[in-house]
Amino acid sequence: MGAEERATLEAWAEEAGGGLGLRSRIVLACADGLSRKEIAARLAVSSATVAKWRARFVERGLDGLADAPRPGRPRSTERQEAERVIAAAHGSAAPSLLPSTRSMARQLGLSQSTVARIWQEQQVAPPASQVLPRELLSDRVYALLRGWIVSGELVAGQRLVEAEIARRVGTSQAPAREAIKRLAHEGLVISYPNRGSYVAEISDEQAREVRDIRVLLEEYAARGAAVRIRPETLQQLAGDVLAMRRAAGDGDIGAFRDADLAFHRRVCAACGNSFLLRLWRTIESNLWSLHVVGNPLYEGDWMAMAGHHDDLVAALSSGDPDEAARLFAAHARGEASRTRPRSRRGTDPPGRSPVP
Repeated sequence: MGAEERATLEAWAEEAGGGLGLRSRIVLACADGLSRKEIAARLAVSSATVAKWRARFVERGLDGLADAPRPGRPRSTERQEAERVIAAAHGSAAPSLLPSTRSMARQLGLSQSTVARIWQEQQVAPPASQVLPRELLSDRVYALLRGWIVSGELVAGQRLVEAEIARRVGTSQAPAREAIKRLAHEGLVISYPNRGSYVAEISDEQAREVRDIRVLLEEYAARGAAVRIRPETLQQLAGDVLAMRRAAGDGDIGAFRDADLAFHRRVCAACGNSFLLRLWRTIESNLWSLHVVGNPLYEGDWMAMAGHHDDLVAALSSGDPDEAARLFAAHARGEASRTRPRSRRGTDPPGRSPVP
């Protein structure tokens, strides 16, 4: 390798995107005396790929690193597809909105395999502004993955590939691996030795067990809160409902989840049993995730689900512990309230009119 060739390869390795940059790095590593195995491990390619491009360079020099003509669609068409995929990926406003290969394929009218290939070849990752702070990597990747599962972005039975997850959120594979382990511990992911990890399919029995636990806790909390709740807490609960409506309107299921958890946490705090609040804080994320994933209701209208919480606020405002317990238990079972209880205290929660 001459000095001029090396300078060109170094420029390509630094500036060229996609395949040409990778091929240049392969050839430079070969020139530096690294073995095929070492190069493959360092650049995350196969040994066969290393051998192929080394041989092409030896035979044809720099020209050998260009894509060879092949039958099928013109390269310009493939280039246009790649440009569309890259633009779609980098057009996301936040990491939680970065689409999967599945959703992007639907959006662009391409096959999922085409999108996945372009992601790999072009090393698609979030823009620099979306890269996560190092100290938050593990927790943030975990939260993103759980959000994608709960929102249906990752569907039951879909395989979770650490390399693809890392590319989506702009991290190494270690945080993705740790996040998958945590989700497996929660029951949202199933990992098989030598087969990979997959989004869990929640059985009817598991969904029933989750609902039963929620019914017990929510019914108890509502009964106590109905006779103790303060007007300022009712105002805060109404604010949580408003936040749910905004999140539903924006299609931000993560924000919806946060507002929903805050709502039920306030009810637990208002019931007068400090141990229940500590218990709820410990298990709330797992209960919410499993409840949503295993509950067909949550495949429907998120705005309507936000509206159900208006009925819960009204029930607490009524001061009737039996009515509040009934509505909260129905909510925990996934049943929409069909009644709007009258307020016994003479005031209704903000944004609601008294029922005749």
